[in-house]
Amino acid sequence: MSEMEELIKKYLNEKGKLGCSDAYKISAKLKCPIREVGDCAKSMEIRIDNCDLGQFGKVEGGIFDMEALNRLTPFLDDKNRVSCQNARTQAAGIGLKKIRGTLKEKNIDVTYCSLGCFTEKKRPRLYVKTKTWIENAEGELLFGKGKTEILELIESEGSIARASERIGMNYKKAWTHIKILQKNINDTMVQTRQGGGEDAGTTLTPVALEFIENYRKLQADIENYANERFKELFLKPRNKKEFKE
Repeated sequence: MSEMEELIKKYLNEKGKLGCSDAYKISAKLKCPIREVGDCAKSMEIRIDNCDLGQFGKVEGGIFDMEALNRLTPFLDDKNRVSCQNARTQAAGIGLKKIRGTLKEKNIDVTYCSLGCFTEKKRPRLYVKTKTWIENAEGELLFGKGKTEILELIESEGSIARASERIGMNYKKAWTHIKILQKNINDTMVQTRQGGGEDAGTTLTPVALEFIENYRKLQADIENYANERFKELFLKPRNKKEFKE
């Protein structure tokens, strides 16, 4: 038995499969191309499990991130797809969790698995998409996907004007959204420092960062439940006898 085969057997999970992340550990340990690990596992009739990019299996976590989206965008094809290799490369410095969450949030499909699990998928994956927002008793929108994106852009751009331009919203509307939110939570979401130094510009307060994180968690929890329920109701195996009758 080769060293690679021994390592693959060592790393098998409780289902008798080789996790994607463990396959990469083997590749790094043996200093060999990742595809060799995939081919070896295939020859041993061992399946790959828990894709780091969330394409199959169950990998916990995933966070949408504007920096991740900016990194992935140049590599998208005309069908809004990115190769496995390019997606993993863009995770450098920010982590696979943000790449995985961004792929899911923006419905970006992955092609050409580096382990050889798939090239182009024969059928599209099906998901239930939900939209979650928070409003006050008067029905004013306080927090949701759009508010989250504008706040994240303010943080990355250091300016409300540049952030609103990036998202296609005029400055007055963006600032009105922020004022309504600050009024309802009775706290500050953004802070601006004047001048021309390194500290000048607009940044988010810890309160704003906490709101963003908690909203992302809430949205992810709701979508995960909705998709599991969707599978139970719509993707369960059909009973052929029902059609014969």
